[in-house]
Amino acid sequence: MNFQVFLNNIDAIKNTQLPGIEAQFKLAPKMRLAYNAKRIQANKPKTAAVLALFYPNQKNNVSILLTKRAIYNGTHSGQISFPGGKVEISDLNLKETALRETFEEVGVLKKEINVIREITEVYIPPSNFSVTPFVGILNYKPVFKVNSEVAKIIEIPFSDLLDDNNIASISITNSYMKETSVPCFNFDGSIIWGATAMMLSEIKELLKNMKP
Repeated sequence: MNFQVFLNNIDAIKNTQLPGIEAQFKLAPKMRLAYNAKRIQANKPKTAAVLALFYPNQKNNVSILLTKRAIYNGTHSGQISFPGGKVEISDLNLKETALRETFEEVGVLKKEINVIREITEVYIPPSNFSVTPFVGILNYKPVFKVNSEVAKIIEIPFSDLLDDNNIASISITNSYMKETSVPCFNFDGSIIWGATAMMLSEIKELLKNMKP
C-alpha cells in the first residue's frame, strides 16, 4: 500500500471499533486461551507497553517495524516483537512507556511519532505481563540505531500482513512448552507468534478494510 493512501485513512483508523480479543485469539497459543479476565486479574500482572510503528519504505509503500530480541537469560529471549517494555516510574502513562522504549531500542525520537490510537491489551502468561500496544506513524523511513536489547531490525511490508497466505503454524519447544503447535505469521522466514502475533492479528483486522 502506498504510504499516502495509508495516511488518508488515519481518521478511519482512529474511529473504527477495535476488533478486540476475538481478533487476537485467531493467532493465540492454546495456553493463552485458558486465561479469562478473572484469572488474569488474580495473577496481578506487571504492566508494559509496545509500539506498532508504520512508516514508508524506499518505494513509499507502508512498512511495519519489528525487532528480534537479543539472546538473554529470560522468557522471551531471541523472539520477534514490537519495540517496547515495562513501565518505569518516570513514565507519565503507557503511551510514554511505548515511546520511551522505542527510542531506547531503535533510536526513533518520540516527538517524530504520531500515536494514532491504543489497541487491546494482551496478557502474556509465561512472563505475567499485561501489554498495551499503540499504533504510531512516522512520516519518513528512519535510520535505526539499536541498543544491546535488539539483535536485528525486521521491516515487514504492510501488504504481507494483509496476505492470509502468511499465516501458518509452528512447533515450539522452550522453557514453558514442549513440541507445542502454535499459530504464527511467517513473513519470508521471520516467524512471529505469541503475544506479538496476537497484536498483529488485531491490527490486521483493524486495517484490512482501508479505502484505496
